[in-house]
Amino acid sequence: MAADTPLPAPIGGVCTAAFVSGALACVLLPALPPLWSCALASTVAGLGWALPWRGRAVAALLFGAAWAALHGQWTLQQQLPPAMPVRDAVVSGRVVDLPVTAGGHTRFVLQVGDVPGHPALAGKRLQITWGDPWPGTRTRVEGGGRHQVRAGAQWRLPLRLRAPRSRINPGGFDAERHAVLAGIAGHGTVRAAGSARELQAPDGLLAWRERSSDAIAMQVPSPASRFIRALALGDTRWLSDTDWNQLRALGLTHLIAISGFHVGLVGGCAALLCSAVWWLLPSLARHWPRPQAAACSAALAAAGYALVAGAELPTVRTALMIGLIALARGGRRPPDVVQAVSLAALVLLLPAPLSVLSAGFWLSFGGVLWLLWCLPTASADSVGGRLQAFFAAQGVASLGLLPLCVALFGGAARLGPLVNLPVIPWWSLLVVPLALLGTALDALYSGAGRWPWRAASWLFDLSWQALQPLADHPQAMWWLAEAPAWTVPAALAGLFWWLLPRGAGGVLAGALLCLPLSWPSRDIPAAGEVQLLVHDVGQGTAVLVRTARHALWYDVGPAIGGDGDERVLLPAVRALGQVPPGRVVLSHDHLDHTGALPRLRRQLPHLELLAPPGSSLDGAGSCHRGVRWRWDGVDFEVLHPGPDVPTAGNEDSCVLRIASAHGVILLAGDIGAATERRLVERAPGELRADVVLVPHHGSGGSSDPAWVAAVAPRLAVVSAGHQNRFGHPKRDVVQRWRAVGAEVLATAESGAIRIWLGAQGLQLREQRIHAARWWDAAGRARSAAILSPIEQAAAGPEG
Repeated sequence: MAADTPLPAPIGGVCTAAFVSGALACVLLPALPPLWSCALASTVAGLGWALPWRGRAVAALLFGAAWAALHGQWTLQQQLPPAMPVRDAVVSGRVVDLPVTAGGHTRFVLQVGDVPGHPALAGKRLQITWGDPWPGTRTRVEGGGRHQVRAGAQWRLPLRLRAPRSRINPGGFDAERHAVLAGIAGHGTVRAAGSARELQAPDGLLAWRERSSDAIAMQVPSPASRFIRALALGDTRWLSDTDWNQLRALGLTHLIAISGFHVGLVGGCAALLCSAVWWLLPSLARHWPRPQAAACSAALAAAGYALVAGAELPTVRTALMIGLIALARGGRRPPDVVQAVSLAALVLLLPAPLSVLSAGFWLSFGGVLWLLWCLPTASADSVGGRLQAFFAAQGVASLGLLPLCVALFGGAARLGPLVNLPVIPWWSLLVVPLALLGTALDALYSGAGRWPWRAASWLFDLSWQALQPLADHPQAMWWLAEAPAWTVPAALAGLFWWLLPRGAGGVLAGALLCLPLSWPSRDIPAAGEVQLLVHDVGQGTAVLVRTARHALWYDVGPAIGGDGDERVLLPAVRALGQVPPGRVVLSHDHLDHTGALPRLRRQLPHLELLAPPGSSLDGAGSCHRGVRWRWDGVDFEVLHPGPDVPTAGNEDSCVLRIASAHGVILLAGDIGAATERRLVERAPGELRADVVLVPHHGSGGSSDPAWVAAVAPRLAVVSAGHQNRFGHPKRDVVQRWRAVGAEVLATAESGAIRIWLGAQGLQLREQRIHAARWWDAAGRARSAAILSPIEQAAAGPEG
């Protein structure tokens, strides 16, 4: 009789993979099971994982899913209710991260202490935005107009509080997901800044990190000091969007954001230093054997550096693995690397299973697993063998992590593997050790780190100047359209098959499995068809219009984010597989419609602009009545304003009519009732449309009854911000459009809205529903409103 198959170890590769798979399955759910069922399932599955039986791996899988769901429920309960209206409160707390200063504001995380009158806020983490004072205000500030918020300081702040809420667009950043991952309970904006008070000066590890970062900036005059701050302390606040774009185009972001390699380097240096001390003082070995002392020193140094660098997932993973290997050495057991990786993953995920939402988790552990599986261990006995292992490691890591990079970031660097070959040893063996040496010396004696920091900056500059022409090449990045979720595991399986030993016959099969991810469907309109993407840009307007071979933007929305690159429109066109449009039609000059234009023009310098005649925008052509063109069987015509208008204000907005073989779209800017009535009187037959962008975000001064009756659409779309201060869209405006048979959708509730007018008729997709996840604030607010009509009535004027 054949020998029995051994049972899977409770802390081994099989059970760990099952646990991680279960947690991943949970975070992909559109909704979470009830709290009681999560608690019951995790208890039963945890017992099943602990018992010695053949179903242990299945129990680990179920435990991972139930445990992550339980933590998800706890996290959502800690957040402010999603249907809660904005409220004001005076809050005291401690700054628990490095404050980020961007264009016009400072942003930081506040750990709340006691809040009189609001006990539910105690202990929560709030994302705070503190705007700079307007010019001419008399608010007292330090440092030339900006409030000086320091890490580790205690503050009392008057805040306007909101539940976590995000703009949801294809390919865009999901702030609600980030809030779940970072434990953010709500967002706060400082009001009445003159009454804000610093209660206690900065102290603790965070304050030391910020002081050390400032010391690097003061003692290193080179612009490269911003990179030294990132490499030495994990302080990436001073890297611009241009810096990140160049690093991404070169495939080097993993080296700037402190990685596990840096932690291993620190641990290795500590082990060598300890070994040197034991060699100089042999008597120490009588009390503590040198290998064990070196391993312990490496573990302590790695843990300390991981804390100093901000305790990001890659650094914590490496520190844990070094610590586990040190424990194995201390117990005189040969270290098992696979078991160390498994145990490190469990130590990370058991207290925080939602960490599977982090890109760092997958890139960190994914890279280690690829290397463990693909690379030989016996070829590093000679110099040639070590070089061969290095090049093989670079090739395996670049190829194996490519599907994850495409899924997480939408693309990959074309020259990344080649650039990494010289840069990894240059930065990691020269620049990083000098940066760390300077930090250690400065910690011992203020000012002692100047020359190591300057040497690191000089070496970095040598490489960076040579790399920038490559980074600025227009084809440096390989962008791919969004593909279905199943294509990622298919591509990983294909690469696994591809990297099997020669003769396994996996080259063709592996390539076929990678094809759906690398060549996804782009859903391009046919001739005579038109597609619309109404972006979720908050209180503003931005619409992407696509035909078979052309595209344009109608308005570009407000400026979102810092002073760097555009962060909504370009990621969306990349996610759709669309070449960035060459034309922008601007309805009028207000910032909620044109705020992102400077960033777009910086990235797309050859944009053609059309704006009303009174516009002050440089280089803009005239968008006035009578302007028309035809693209791919679709007619575009400007209905308003006239050729001579004094200013490009609301009433002189450019009204664009798009007529295809399958229907008509009307984009009306911010015109009001007076202009609407004039258009009805002049040409009522031209206003009939299937889809309309509701004028002026649904304000009470627009959507005149005569206009609504003349347009009579099947779909009316409102582009407005959630809980905006204007109360858009007004209830009576929404009812007016519904009365003529239109379905009314708002970006505040639906996210980006994608509309097709084609051979299949009128079709639409709401991004929040299409990419539904259990942390979606709008979905949870709708559920709460259904359960409580009283809360629904109190939610405000939006609907």
